[in-house]
Formats: sequence, C-alpha cells, structure tokens
Amino acid sequence: MAKKVILPKLGQTMEEGSIVEWLKQEGDVINRGDVLFTLESDKAVLEVEARNKGVLRKILLQPGVTTPVMAPVGIIGEPDEDITAIVAEAEAELAGQAPAGVPAAEPEAPAEKVASEPAVAEAPAAAEPVRAPGERTVASPRARRVAREEGVDLAYVTGSGPGGRVVEKDVLAFMASQPAATPLARRTAEQLGVSLDAVQAAGPRVRAEEVRAAAATPPPAAAAPAPAAGEMVPLKGIRAIIAERMARSHDETAPITLFSEADATAFVELRTQLKDAFAKELGFSIGYNDILAYIVARCLREYPYMNVRLEAGGIRHLPEVNVGMAVDSDRGLMVPVLHRADEMTVKELAVAFRELVARAREGRSQPDDLSGGTFTITNLGMYGVDFFTAMINLPEAAILSVGRIREEPAVVDGQIAIRSRMGLGLTVDHRLVDGAPAARFLQAIVRYIENPYLLLA
Repeated sequence: MAKKVILPKLGQTMEEGSIVEWLKQEGDVINRGDVLFTLESDKAVLEVEARNKGVLRKILLQPGVTTPVMAPVGIIGEPDEDITAIVAEAEAELAGQAPAGVPAAEPEAPAEKVASEPAVAEAPAAAEPVRAPGERTVASPRARRVAREEGVDLAYVTGSGPGGRVVEKDVLAFMASQPAATPLARRTAEQLGVSLDAVQAAGPRVRAEEVRAAAATPPPAAAAPAPAAGEMVPLKGIRAIIAERMARSHDETAPITLFSEADATAFVELRTQLKDAFAKELGFSIGYNDILAYIVARCLREYPYMNVRLEAGGIRHLPEVNVGMAVDSDRGLMVPVLHRADEMTVKELAVAFRELVARAREGRSQPDDLSGGTFTITNLGMYGVDFFTAMINLPEAAILSVGRIREEPAVVDGQIAIRSRMGLGLTVDHRLVDGAPAARFLQAIVRYIENPYLLLA
C-alpha cells in the first residue's frame, strides 16, 4: 500500500522546513533506514530516513521550497501500484485543501537522523548531474547495490547500457573519476571550500575530520561577493526565520534594558589561569564565554524568578537551567543550548559548548542542541562593541548582552590604576520580571565577575 513521505517535525519550535537535497530519485528502490533527503529546519540541516520499503514513486516537493511540517513531500509504494488517488490527495494537501471523496492514506512515519559518517547518497562536489531533477534513473540491480554501498547518487552517473541504462561498470568508472572520499567528507569539503585533492587521507578514503583539519590549516576562502547595488536578495531559509522571530520578539514582549559596567580585572586573571591550567588537557583555551555561562547558570539558580517563561496560564518557573549562547555562523545566527548548565563545571561547559558550536556551524545539530533554552547570552565584545541592547529569544524572559573587555584608568583605593572594564546589558520582559529584581540579578553577575573567588563559596 502506498504511503506518504512526511516532512517531519524535528523540534518543538519547528513549524516549517525545506528540502535541501533529495538523496533518492523517483524509481529508486527504498529500504527501511535509507536516507531519503536532507532537510533544513529552523535549527540545522538533518537527514531524514525512510521507515517503509518500496519504490519512491513520486517526489512532491522540490529542494528549496519551504512548507509546513507534516506536509507530504513524496510517495513510496509498490512498482506497479496505482497511486493516482494518493498523489491527488497529497498535492491537494500541499495546495492547502483536501480533495473531496478521496480517502485518507496511511502516512509514512518519519524519522530524523543527524548527518553522520555512514553512506549517504549525496552528490560529489566535483560532478554535475546528468539528469534533470525528478527524472527517473534506469539502472541495473548490481549498479544500484554498488551505488548504495558507496554513497553514489545515480543522477550523476552516465549510463552505457541499452537506452542509457546505468550498469555496474558505469558506477565504478564514476567513482574512479571522483576524489576518494566519504559522502560526509564531500559535503564538509563543499561547505568549507576545501579541495578534496589537497586533503591527505590516513586510510583508503578521505574522512570528514580530515577535511576539517585541512580547512584549519590554509587561509580562509575568499568571501562571497557582496550583492550588487539594486540587487534583490530573497528573504528565505534561516534569514527568514531570524527575521520572523526578531519581529515577534519586538511585537510580543515589553522589554527594558539595564546596563552595568564591571571591573573585570580579576575575571581576566581567572581566565588566564584556567587557560594555562587546562589548555594541554583540553586541546583548546577556556574562554570568557565559558566562565560567563558558569556565572549566569549560578545566578539563575540563585534567582529563580529569572528562569521563567510566559505561558497561557501564567508564569512558568522552569525546573532546569539551560543557557543558550548566541553564535555567528555562515548559515546565520544560531543559539546552541547548554542543558543543565548549573550542574556543570567550567571545564565541562567549555567542552560541551565547543561540541555544540562545531555541530551548529557544520549543520549537524541535533534538535535538542538548539532548543529548550531558558536564558541566552550574546557577546559582541570581539567586534569592539561596548554596550548594546539584545532582542529577547522567545519564549525566554531575558537575555544578557556582553561588550568588550577594555583597559581604562580607574580610581582604586584613592590611586589611579589601569583596570579591565566590561560592559553588560540585561534585557528583560517586563511582563515577567520587574526592574528591581532584574537589577539584583545583574548585580549578582557583576559581583561574580569582580570577585570570582565567590564562586567557590
């Protein structure tokens, strides 16, 4: 019986998504667990697996088209099955209306899978498709088996058999013409602008981690050219999601921002000591954001009225302290979330944060990585910004903006001394938190920055 392939809901906040790439084509045999397509949600790019076997009879949604979650995007059925009715029903659903007299079909249960190293039928970066999107690929069973095992998209293989049929030797010849790399390595190389020919593999095939290591060595690729004057850049994808959420935050909250300046001299000293103590063990230096996340998590536990959100029935006091850290990426603003941050050490926070950021920038985030936050920190200090007002990340109640650390002359015990200063801004939703309680929370953050030894108490 034919079943619809549904665009899955990959997180509580996801309302719509778009297919980045179909990894299977019409006419392809589908087994349970095969990756059907890659999906761009409001958080990341994920792979979606098939939960039923059969033949991909119809692709209903082409890449780049945004549609609500749970909408039908394809049909899987038997090779000779009449799918006229289910196609009509699915197309009507996509158009926003249900056809009269057409019985509901049983949908295929979607399942999500984070992009990982196993075989993924993606297009090699160095090749161009030889068939139009949706055009059926005629291939022998042996050719399909080899292509599936080696992660080759048959749409890129020219067939030499009767009528252009793709046979096994065509797949092998295509593989020989391409850099020997895993599918995820190809995708990573394309994202990072790395030539696979320049990557030295430890094994028979280049792997994704080897591409990332190569990307860290040469200078970054040249930035994409700026849009020409008068050019219209479509508002879509992550940019459209950010625009919608920022407008909603502006319209729905009653924000007030409190500014304060902290003497960060001891804070800078603590970071230097932690960096020197753990750099060799961790392989990276603990940063200011790691310590800030630790301080904010501590303060949220001490001032639980800040760890809330507005719901239909009132103000919900949240049981977990989950700190989000705003991160700039090629795909736009991302906010990885450190779950149960108040239960972690600074070292644990630092490790978890870098893992979350790496996955976010590579489009490998799991749904929980970028959802469930109860408070957000955003830092523009590295860009020379001293103070700024941040937009609240709904449905949270507040956000902390962090400015640069700068050296200034200051009066200390009646003497002029050079001290490190840090600008802070706390934007709160006045519907949930009043000014005085918010000020006490900000005072506590400043107190820990100026006297980090209190964190031991």
